[in-house]
Amino acid sequence: MKILVAEDDAEIGDYIRGGLVAEGHSVDHLTDGREALTQATLQPYDLFLFDRMLPGLDGLSLLKSLRAAQVATPAILLTAMGAVDDRVAGLRAGADDYMVKPFAFAELLARIDTIARRPSLRAEVTELRQGDLHLDLLTREARRAGVLIDLQPREFLLLKHFMERPGRVQTRTILLEAVWGLHFDPKTSVVETHVSRLRAKIDKPFDKACLTTLHGVGYVFQP
Repeated sequence: MKILVAEDDAEIGDYIRGGLVAEGHSVDHLTDGREALTQATLQPYDLFLFDRMLPGLDGLSLLKSLRAAQVATPAILLTAMGAVDDRVAGLRAGADDYMVKPFAFAELLARIDTIARRPSLRAEVTELRQGDLHLDLLTREARRAGVLIDLQPREFLLLKHFMERPGRVQTRTILLEAVWGLHFDPKTSVVETHVSRLRAKIDKPFDKACLTTLHGVGYVFQP
């Protein structure tokens, strides 16, 4: 699943994100409610995990705004406010579930799995299109301007990751976690090597480059 986490507590946010990535989910983590509102309306997600007390825009207001904008993505509210009235307010704001901190991560996964089994989430994204780039997730074919591009399995995953996050800087650490499933730095040039190979296939034969290196920061995909 593609999950947007809005949690301003850095330790809790990193814990949730790391656990979800380890389970195979794709996770974007933000710490501000207004930023989360913008991101949630620009990108498709399978699930929202929102802390109730967020800077910029609190979790309830964030959820109400998304529901008013006809964004029906399932949402779980995370909060330290466990009174019945608080839970009722969260559900009435449009939350599908409500978890009181502290909570067991295993329980959070179980609740996510329950939401994932709902029929509304069974519609699977089968292709990605960004500019003149097309990625077929079923046949695992990539084309740019109609030209078939031969990608190795890891190159395919790398391109998929970039195409799902256009305009967003992807650091070496993020790519190691998302594409290689590594939560440590292997001290090799594996990322740089694969990005270079991918760029040689999707950029060099064409007029416009999609992948840009931000030295000392990471990479950004801009179709």
